[in-house]
Amino acid sequence: MAAAKNSKSRKLVPLLLHWFSANARDLPWRRTRDPYAIWVSEIMLQQTQVKTVIPYWNRWMRELPTIKALADAPSEKIHKLWEGLGYYTRVRNLQKAAQQIIVSCRRRGNESQIKIGNRQSAIGNQSATPHVVAYKFPENFDAILALPGIGRYTAGAICSIAFNQPAPILDGNVIRVLTRLFGIATDPREKQTNAKLWQLAEELVNHASRITHHASPCSHLNQSLMELGALLCTPRQPKCPECPVKKHCVAFHEDRVEQLPNLAQRAAATERRFAAFIVERDGKFLVHQRPAGVVNAHLWEFPNAEILGAPSSRRRVSTPDELHLASGTLALPGGAFRLADAKPFCVIKHSITRYRITLEAHRVGAPASGPARNARRTSNPPGRRPALHGRWLTLAELKKLSFPSAHKKILARLLPSLPD
Repeated sequence: MAAAKNSKSRKLVPLLLHWFSANARDLPWRRTRDPYAIWVSEIMLQQTQVKTVIPYWNRWMRELPTIKALADAPSEKIHKLWEGLGYYTRVRNLQKAAQQIIVSCRRRGNESQIKIGNRQSAIGNQSATPHVVAYKFPENFDAILALPGIGRYTAGAICSIAFNQPAPILDGNVIRVLTRLFGIATDPREKQTNAKLWQLAEELVNHASRITHHASPCSHLNQSLMELGALLCTPRQPKCPECPVKKHCVAFHEDRVEQLPNLAQRAAATERRFAAFIVERDGKFLVHQRPAGVVNAHLWEFPNAEILGAPSSRRRVSTPDELHLASGTLALPGGAFRLADAKPFCVIKHSITRYRITLEAHRVGAPASGPARNARRTSNPPGRRPALHGRWLTLAELKKLSFPSAHKKILARLLPSLPD
């Protein structure tokens, strides 16, 4: 059985390489072998469509073209460049990894400088010459895998695409292609099945590495598997007649293409409702920055609260500074606002993982009562966590900040609604 699979893999490789050379999409990160650029593209492409990523990647590479530029960039800048891509832990891990690479390169540079200095001193009592540190992306698989935010798939993609190393990859597209090609009917998420798929991916890229007449066989083999899954071997309505390896596909011959991969049914989506408040005072709007350690950490948003149960029920505090909704007032820095005066502004619907979220935005006018306008803190009863701080900012200032997708849409709709 193993010999048969090995023989099949050997037949598949040249067919996939030939198809990829003629059908690969012209994507900007495919025009470079720079591991930094390829790394950024792979992180952006996680759970995000290619057409969405292209403008983000182009803008990122213009603004932060090197590892050093990313490592030194302010947090506000990397979040603004990432705004709209979601899953913001990805961008923070990107910067942490860049900073780790810089530290590692400097350490190696210092060690090299010491060795040079010692050698020169022994020869002629000369002082060491200054050593210029090259901030180079690691080439070793284990070193790449050790970086924050990089798993087995991403490390394999970087090693194979940037350095043409025979490192296997296994993402959603590759899983779909391999389960159909080899007729694997068990759930790919199961440990044993997942291990079998990694083994098949490794066999294929190892066969590719033995092809001497191709400049980048490992790179193109792995990319061909991803490309085949994206363009032809799609989840629904796959284009089997156009597939270059259909004669070797078990699912095609057994009419099981639509049944594979055999993924367990996902849990039903959970509906959640939030209310957001656009509070204006003297041409400025109240926003706050989400703290570290929560979803969308470090991003900015309008005051908001989750609506629990029926629309008339108590709403849970979400942000910021003593957001009391059950009492009929909105207590914020600068005053208390009557919810009865709130006017519906817009409704935003969006999804985050398994949640289907409805965000109802309201305009709120001048404060009904409260502390002085320059107040920045509200009192807290004993035992409660400190209140968060809000900031009053102009529209020009708001446009420079990074917002979660739903609140960015509120801001976009707010801009044309205001008088010139």
